[in-house]
Amino acid sequence: MTITVEEAAEMLGISRTSAYLCASRHEIPTVRLGRRVLVPVARFMAMLDQEPPGPELGDDGGAA
Repeated sequence: MTITVEEAAEMLGISRTSAYLCASRHEIPTVRLGRRVLVPVARFMAMLDQEPPGPELGDDGGAA
């Protein structure tokens, strides 16, 4: 799953221009698909030391 650089900028609270600058410096992980620059969610969240959003696998509702 990927997000746009603009979406990553919004999540980080920085401007679109700053996000593209960070991407060019490899401070934000990106992949190119043709002319599009996209941010892989799993790598982006790992960069932030967070888990990617999505369903919890093996979640049993907290039962022990």
